[in-house]
Amino acid sequence: MTALRRARTASAALAATALVLATPAVAVAADTAAPPVPVVPVAPQQPAPVPVDGGVRLTLLHANDLESALLPEVDAAGAEQAGAARFAALLERQREAAAPGGPVLALAGGDLFLPGPQLDASRLDGTGELYDALAFDAAAFDATAIGNHDFDLTPDFLADYLDAVSDEVPFVAANLDLSGEPRLQARVDDGTVVASTVVESAGERFGVIGLTTPELPELTSLGRVEVDPDLAGTANAQAAALEAAGVTKVVLVSHLQDVDNEVALVPQLTGVDVVVAAGGGEVMASPGDALLPGDEVSTDAAGAPLAYPTVVGAADGARVPVVTTSGLYRYVGQLVVDFDADGRLVAVDDAASRPVPVTSTGADAVAPDPDVVAEVEEPVAAYVDGLASEVVARAEVPLDGRRDAVRSRETGLGSLVADSLLAAGRAGAEAAGVAPPVVALQNGGGIRNDSVLPAGDVSALDTYAVTPFANFVAVAPELPVEAFVAAVDHGAGAGEGSFAQVAGFSYTADPDAPAGSRVQELTLADGTPVVVGGQRVLDGTISVASIDFLLRGSDGYDALDGAAFQVLPTTQQQALQSYLADDLGGVVTAAQYPEAGTGRITQL
Repeated sequence: MTALRRARTASAALAATALVLATPAVAVAADTAAPPVPVVPVAPQQPAPVPVDGGVRLTLLHANDLESALLPEVDAAGAEQAGAARFAALLERQREAAAPGGPVLALAGGDLFLPGPQLDASRLDGTGELYDALAFDAAAFDATAIGNHDFDLTPDFLADYLDAVSDEVPFVAANLDLSGEPRLQARVDDGTVVASTVVESAGERFGVIGLTTPELPELTSLGRVEVDPDLAGTANAQAAALEAAGVTKVVLVSHLQDVDNEVALVPQLTGVDVVVAAGGGEVMASPGDALLPGDEVSTDAAGAPLAYPTVVGAADGARVPVVTTSGLYRYVGQLVVDFDADGRLVAVDDAASRPVPVTSTGADAVAPDPDVVAEVEEPVAAYVDGLASEVVARAEVPLDGRRDAVRSRETGLGSLVADSLLAAGRAGAEAAGVAPPVVALQNGGGIRNDSVLPAGDVSALDTYAVTPFANFVAVAPELPVEAFVAAVDHGAGAGEGSFAQVAGFSYTADPDAPAGSRVQELTLADGTPVVVGGQRVLDGTISVASIDFLLRGSDGYDALDGAAFQVLPTTQQQALQSYLADDLGGVVTAAQYPEAGTGRITQL
């Protein structure tokens, strides 16, 4: 693996030193209305030469949300796009092209991997290789933030990843306290995970600060990691410490889930020159920028197109460019900015700044890195292809996952998926320190195969087709019964993705009745009545298993919004495959899961 872990020829990280936090300033709260954000127009087309009189031109290359999308895509015309190998080649080409003009930095925004078949190649193919780590090393980033998905398989898996990647790259995480997780704290102690770092390129020093979303506890399997929600206070303290150390050119790389959050943060910042946003997957581009087929420019909270870059006024009067990419190895962001001799950002080169598509066609076409093809893409593709022949169960009955079926009525497959959530929730409850779930809810829109799986073999690939999203099993251990009934009432409305497939209870409802009055009867599997004659007869709380997506109130499940829940380190797909192979012993019987279900849902 020496080819992918070769010495980097571009900028090298120096002094990866954690800087002391100062007094907190104003926190950014998700439920607080943000003040109007002063978006400052960028002066049009500034392809000026490197500034004179001690100034410097920086080319900042960036990416985010790579999320284990290691394999290339094939577009409608049959051309290959994206993929880790072509991405690495493009990043190196842009780095080499920019180097004669001044310093170059390459930064990543976190979410470096994501559970799914491509990450499972690392976990389950028996080679011991972590292919995402090899791809990361091939890209030769100078620093990276940490995202929510980087904790999805528990802090220990993140520690495995940190062990696998090159120790040259600092992971910047100023608002994370990792002291409760010994393996991660060890990487703090050895300087791998830092609050901020200093990177040198072409004789210039740049500070890089990292932030991660305060929503982590609701998004992932955080373990004993703690998050400081005071984003502005944390970033400003780090910027001040960097300035005191003589570093006046500062980049903030932040994983806040939506670029609007970074835009809202900038007016509270001091001493930050550029913000690289991550977590939202937005496409930022300016008129004339080439995009991959099918991509369109995203819009901001007001509905305006997101220009690359979007320049926002900061608390200290600075004009701060904010940039991001859509992730998934599909673009290399390229921001070119000019600093004066005092380290103040004075201009953005709009002509040179753009998202560069990772493509095999057109002016930006690049051939994939052959080492990454051989050492990452080929073994991952072989594993994914092998999933189709890996039999995890045999079904004695067809399993109906058609869109119009799972979104409107009970089906055997819908019940099977709901049962898998209940089983996974119960299996993981003790380790998570929560009450075992009694019931489970699965939205029909999360069942995606849109077909009837015929009786016969069920493959591992089938489980990904049924539940392809990177949702995690989660348990709300003390959900008020009133909220549970309201959630079932919402899920009883037929025809939408929110229609609920259920486990652990049965109910009778009128799907056409007004919301709030649909459920007429609801009885737990042990016979306990919850709703009788349209009236709730049970008080207290109940432990509910679902997916994290629903427990955050998504898909219209407002009754669940705000409920306390614990995310388990088990994806929805893993829960389904484990239930088929282990709980059912590899056999789906017609008695347990008839095609139309067993009568858990009765519709009036």
